Amino acid sequence: MATFEVNTGITGSFRLGFETGTNLGDLWFDSGSQSVKYVYQGYSAAVVSAGGALITGRGNLGGAGTQNAGLAIGGYISPAGQTCTEEYDGSSWSAGGALIGAIWAVAGAGTQNAGLAIGGYNPGASSATEEYDGSTWSSGGSLITARAFIGGAGTQNAGLAAGGSAPGTTCTEEYDGSTWASGGALITGREGLAGAGTQNAGLGFGGSPSPANGTCTEEYDGSTWSAGGALINARQYHAGAGTQNAGLAAGGEPSGVKQCSEEYDGTTWSAGTALITGTDRTAGAGTQQAGLVFAGNSPAGQCTQEYNKTIFLRSWSAGGALITGRGYIGTAGTQTAALAAGGLTPPGAISTTCTEEYNGSSWSEVADLITTRYGNATAGTQDAAVTFGGTPGEPAYGTLDSAEEYNGSTWTSGGTMITNRCFLGGAGTQNAGLGFGGANPGNVACTEEYDGSTWSAGGALITALKCQAGAGTQNAAVGLGGDSVPAVVSCTEEYDGTSWSAGGAMITGRGNAGAAGTQNSALGFGGSTPSTLTCTEEYDGSTWTSGPGMITARRTDGAGTQAAALAIGTNFSPIKTCTEEYIKQNNFLTKEL
Repeated sequence: MATFEVNTGITGSFRLGFETGTNLGDLWFDSGSQSVKYVYQGYSAAVVSAGGALITGRGNLGGAGTQNAGLAIGGYISPAGQTCTEEYDGSSWSAGGALIGAIWAVAGAGTQNAGLAIGGYNPGASSATEEYDGSTWSSGGSLITARAFIGGAGTQNAGLAAGGSAPGTTCTEEYDGSTWASGGALITGREGLAGAGTQNAGLGFGGSPSPANGTCTEEYDGSTWSAGGALINARQYHAGAGTQNAGLAAGGEPSGVKQCSEEYDGTTWSAGTALITGTDRTAGAGTQQAGLVFAGNSPAGQCTQEYNKTIFLRSWSAGGALITGRGYIGTAGTQTAALAAGGLTPPGAISTTCTEEYNGSSWSEVADLITTRYGNATAGTQDAAVTFGGTPGEPAYGTLDSAEEYNGSTWTSGGTMITNRCFLGGAGTQNAGLGFGGANPGNVACTEEYDGSTWSAGGALITALKCQAGAGTQNAAVGLGGDSVPAVVSCTEEYDGTSWSAGGAMITGRGNAGAAGTQNSALGFGGSTPSTLTCTEEYDGSTWTSGPGMITARRTDGAGTQAAALAIGTNFSPIKTCTEEYIKQNNFLTKEL
């Protein structure tokens, strides 16, 4: 068991390490609570920005290093290869030591201060290897098979050279800092592929001829290549960066992929953020989270583009317990000022008028609802909320059309809905509320808008659903999941104040989930399929991505934002009082021990 000695005079959160997987799970020490937490590290969608222009524009060059310490090696300016080397410091390029031999179609590997230039044309296929120490190139061991357009990876003392134009070879070689040795053959011989990763965990993707080989991905374990997930777009002569479990492909040929990027998670390629300037015969360096794409057949061959994904720490932790355990609650507000109204309570599944307020650590009882109800929706804040619809439960059951408004101390009657229903979705505020879907007793698609006194008809949902979670505002809402009877769904719908349109599908379909946030920054968590779930997903307005699992699998209700959410109660037997808090924190606000 590891023992940590922490200076408790230091404030903030401190990473203790233990990275695992492609989405990293780490131990962190929080000085405020004097506790160690396990958190989930994830990444936002990438932002591509322009970097400093190369001094010498060129294509068919090699790339190595990182985003803040990049290396541009050789390249082609008609009619010959080049000896020029340039170094990148995160903002600008400067001249480095010249290569011994003018070379193009060269592969790069290693770092800015310990780089490799492998193979290429000079002017015929070359077996030369050169090693860079940050200022000067020196001769290294020769390749066994002379070739160009190789997929290069690894380090100066543990390099990897795969494929290449010999022609379209399957040849793989491994470098130990002085000598190349034969490695396992590629499954598919090709040239113009990109390489990433290390000698014992390498990645080779794309290549010529395209499209025959252009989507091909292979993974190397130090001795053998195995098939990986296919690229979405066939490409060749493109930039590659990253690792075997977090790869990046950018640009390349044919013309349709010049701006296109893709990200690899060790199994599957997904669409990345488009480059600002389309390019081919280009080079790459860095990681999937901090990548560099530079030179090539872009304007003047001097273009540099930086590919950045913001790092977030995300975790669920236990919050204060509800005083009255219940589910199918109407919830609203924020993580530190939440409201829970009504719900289904044990024993005997009885609906309640119970209302509680959360202050970020504990719940307190406040004024009861006028009408007992559960399966109601709620919108607004802790001091200005509206709850509507639901069912009174036993003995009558049925559905409600009534609404009630809360001012922070008292509930009063609000406007009557056009259509009575229960298990509906809700969003918005007390004076600009939205109610959609639900059961009456069958599923309904109708939407209603509230102005603080009166409900009016809005645009109908595409799919009539009950038990759908909602977030956002009256003019920019999102409805996620739901129960279409007999199955739960993964569909997402977005409302623009007039009509609903299809959004990106959830990874896991579910009903009775909790939701928080906005239309373009939503959080969906828990729910049932019909078994209960812990899974969390984040929405960016088009795509859902996985987040960390909840502590307790359950149907739940939610409040707050994507970065600071609450999961409140559960209706699944036995009914629980548990509350959980979700935190999404920018990693750069923390310090590493």
